Amino acid sequence: MNNAKPKLALAAGILCISIFPVLVRLHLTNGLISAFYRMFIAAVLLLPYVFLSKKFRLPSTKLLLLSCVCGIIFATDIAIWNIAIQKSSATQATLLANLSPVWVGIGSFLVLKNKPGINFWIGTIIALIGMVVLVGFETFSNLNFDLAFILALLSGMLYATYILISKNILSKVDILTFMTIVLVSSSLFLAIICEINGESFIGFSNTAWLVLFIQGAVCQLIAWLLISYSTLYLQATRVSLSLLGQAVLATLLAWIFLDEKMSWFRIIGAIFLLLGIRITFYNKPIVYRKLR
Repeated sequence: MNNAKPKLALAAGILCISIFPVLVRLHLTNGLISAFYRMFIAAVLLLPYVFLSKKFRLPSTKLLLLSCVCGIIFATDIAIWNIAIQKSSATQATLLANLSPVWVGIGSFLVLKNKPGINFWIGTIIALIGMVVLVGFETFSNLNFDLAFILALLSGMLYATYILISKNILSKVDILTFMTIVLVSSSLFLAIICEINGESFIGFSNTAWLVLFIQGAVCQLIAWLLISYSTLYLQATRVSLSLLGQAVLATLLAWIFLDEKMSWFRIIGAIFLLLGIRITFYNKPIVYRKLR
């Protein structure tokens, strides 16, 4: 299959996700309740369509359970991500969580038949250098090896686990069925977490409800339908590394809409990050080893 469509879907999905940090920075709702409504609203929008159009196909018990596990992993990742940001800085949490391509690469090497090649590792190193420059060198001097550090690191591992498991499931279950199960299981799990944490599910402003709707409809439903479609046809390593591109778009959107500072270091970091992603999509090995 020509992978132009999956690449375009991945790019569009990343664009949809990139809006999310800008919306979160408005601070209209608590992080955990925001995560719940992101999944719940997406589920409410998707469920009527899949059942009325009869697109839902109940998978085998094993695949159903694995899809539910995927949903719980994704929900746990979101919950841990929010807690990490609340207990530390967003930059520290972002940097550590974005180590997920490394975990995906290691996981792919261990469990998948399609092993990552030399281009992936070269691209990953260049992209991570770009991420460090984009986030800022001063972030490292402020790293605190505490609970927040561990949670942010765990978030990246959970994200990588979700990508790897979903890659296997999507080869056997159609995208709409998979997303339905993931959204329902994620919503239920996050609802329990919010209830335990004493979060309020109501009482928000009209603007806050509008932002929550955009998060659920655009940043979750549309974004992850597109990304799941691309995951079906592209290597999991490429998808995970490409998702780092959201940092570039989020920075650009924050500069435009939130008046955050844009420096030459950030621009250089963004160029390196995008270059690293591009290298992973280059099929011919960049480095040749000549044997004599």
